[in-house]
Amino acid sequence: MRAVNLIENTKGHDRCAYAHGLSFYVETSGHKLLVDLGPTDASLHNAKELGIDLTKVDTVVLSHGHYDHSGGIMPFARINSDARIYMQKTADADYYADDGERGEGERYRYIGIDKAIAELPQAVKIKGDHRIDDELDLFTIKKRSHDLPFTNKRLLIKENGELRRDDFVHEQYLVISEGDKKILISGCAHNGILSILDAFKEKYGAEPDMVISGFHLMKKTGYTDDELRQIISIGTELMRYSTKFVTCHCTGETAYEIMKNVLGDQLQYVHSGENVEVKDWT
Repeated sequence: MRAVNLIENTKGHDRCAYAHGLSFYVETSGHKLLVDLGPTDASLHNAKELGIDLTKVDTVVLSHGHYDHSGGIMPFARINSDARIYMQKTADADYYADDGERGEGERYRYIGIDKAIAELPQAVKIKGDHRIDDELDLFTIKKRSHDLPFTNKRLLIKENGELRRDDFVHEQYLVISEGDKKILISGCAHNGILSILDAFKEKYGAEPDMVISGFHLMKKTGYTDDELRQIISIGTELMRYSTKFVTCHCTGETAYEIMKNVLGDQLQYVHSGENVEVKDWT
């Protein structure tokens, strides 16, 4: 298996752009696939710089319904109309971020996907868990076992003209089976990485061998003491697993460094354009 970060928030490969968003290219024995496509078509340009032919991709997984994971899908669809795009049926709802009264521009900012994505003929809109084949499986959270990460409080959904707290039913997770190994790939883990891991164990009866995911712990402002304790607590819980963790994007560099102090070599960060060392970690 090969996994490459096509774009995330921080500089990695010299010829690759970086931006707030996320995209991974993955090769398995039976598939060439994408998990998310970043905020713009920059992920496509990065793939070209890395010698990755996206016309050969057969599967796309949209982890959830936010622009920074979906902005490259329409440009991708113009060069590859055959790849199936798997998304939860609620991924095209109206999602907003509350930037606060002191934020620039309007307080409530639209962060949903381009509605045209759901209308593509190759879009596969699913509800809940979905088995693609023996290698690829999608699952969702039925009931969270832990509280939502504190950073999710500002994320909203608009229904019938009213804004309410997002419940993240539009989020899904990819499980790749390679021999006796299982690798879990999430986008932002909005439902909380601990709840996602509990759901994985319940569904598959074991821990994943590797997790590739943002942890959604990044803040533009400083952390409170309670928030710092929560980050340390999450890291401490992850340390109980034999799983290897690879993170990026919405974890944020500050939260990553805090968790790295707890997890050590069990946690690594992958930057834009870099390979995930899958063989060494499984």
